[in-house]
Amino acid sequence: MSAPTSSSPAPEDRPRKRRPYAPRVPIEQRREQLLDAALAVIVNDGYDRVSIDAIAKRAGVARSVVYGAYDNLDSLLTALLDRQQAHAFGSLLKTIPGASDPSDPAAFISETVRRMSTMLHEDPDTWRLILLPPGNMPNVVRDRIEADRDRFRRRVEAWISHTLPNRTEGPALDPQIVAHALVACAEHFGRLALTDPGRVDAPRLITQVQVILDALWPRTP
Repeated sequence: MSAPTSSSPAPEDRPRKRRPYAPRVPIEQRREQLLDAALAVIVNDGYDRVSIDAIAKRAGVARSVVYGAYDNLDSLLTALLDRQQAHAFGSLLKTIPGASDPSDPAAFISETVRRMSTMLHEDPDTWRLILLPPGNMPNVVRDRIEADRDRFRRRVEAWISHTLPNRTEGPALDPQIVAHALVACAEHFGRLALTDPGRVDAPRLITQVQVILDALWPRTP
């Protein structure tokens, strides 16, 4: 009886699945790539699922590539937090127009709303982390977000104190309370823009802001 002309290769002879190959790139470019991958993991799966393995898989590289750029997961997440915090707060400050007309607060705030809408549209992932935090947000992240929120509220409060006129009748305007209310409203509509963008569009919101503020603070001649 003749032997079979062909046979399946033994398991040890089969080619092994190769690990993801990561082309050599400058270290700063690699770090940015890994931070982008970590951000995507957090946005899609939450903080509970972020790990070196998850980041490497998302970036299409081996674990060793991640460890070549960052010492450990904590250092990578700290770098991500630093980057996103600086970017978010810088973008947020740009939503406040540099010059304001005391006689037209409605126009000032309407321009701020328009800029915020653009900001959310251009970088939704960063603002999802802030306005719609996925999973269990670490305390260090929560503390930084609240610190930035407080800094922004103080900017709004200062603008109210120097720009909006006090009412001629009734109790005096409380800039601190109004700042809290305005920031809370901005965050609420920001969440809507991220979760249900067609529900309240920017032009509709701006129109109502103008109606309300014109009623509270009529334009001076």
